[in-house]
Amino acid sequence: MATINVYEQYFEAECCFNGRDRHAALVRLISDSENKSIKYEVAVSFFPHDEPDDFAVSYDAYVSKEVYSAPGRRSKKKETALLETFRQEADQLAASINGKIFWERPLREARLG
Repeated sequence: MATINVYEQYFEAECCFNGRDRHAALVRLISDSENKSIKYEVAVSFFPHDEPDDFAVSYDAYVSKEVYSAPGRRSKKKETALLETFRQEADQLAASINGKIFWERPLREARLG
């Protein structure tokens, strides 16, 4: 099985989870391939980010959703299409735990895999 972070980026965010305020979120589009099958998942993890250099991601405020699964392999065309709806999917996931991602305030540059 090959797991790849197709896209990941840190953003300012807001969420209170397990009694702890979270001020940032790590958002990712993840691909998993195994036995000639591919699936993609959107994931959001809120974390404290109490200091400007604090990027210790805690995974208790983690939500994810499988957005594609089929026989085949990675496809740039499919990944481009998934990235077009990525923010909408991530916003829905964030809202499911009363969180909000501030897309206009990235904390680091995006990483593409």
